[in-house]
Amino acid sequence: MREIREVIEGRAARLSEGDVRGFLAYAAPEVVLYSLAPPLGERVDSGDPTPVEQWLATFEAPPRREVTQLEITADGDVAFATSIDSMSATPKGTTDSFTLWYRVTIGLRRVDGRWLVVHEHESVPFLMDGSFAAAVDLKP
Repeated sequence: MREIREVIEGRAARLSEGDVRGFLAYAAPEVVLYSLAPPLGERVDSGDPTPVEQWLATFEAPPRREVTQLEITADGDVAFATSIDSMSATPKGTTDSFTLWYRVTIGLRRVDGRWLVVHEHESVPFLMDGSFAAAVDLKP
């Protein structure tokens, strides 16, 4: 479990440092990704840093990612982890920062003795009042 925790927390730290290649080093060659941004889902090539670099370029500095309430379940060479994460950042061209809390589920597989991310799902709850607005003001 310690190795899996190090993968998840290491990814968050590398992202916060703007270390794209370090962030991607924790992933299998292909990852199934259900991220906060469209599309609904996709398979991504973790060897291509371009999408993450382009996303990071939309902020004044790399976003700070914090992993909380991390729970890990592992059996053999497969594991999954759930957490409530936050991302704090300032969009490029503004001084208005934000913090967004969201849910994360990560699937991992042990490959050649290393735990690698093979699946990531991030989501924000939406209001059930008919507005269907994202509930971005929630905090744990």
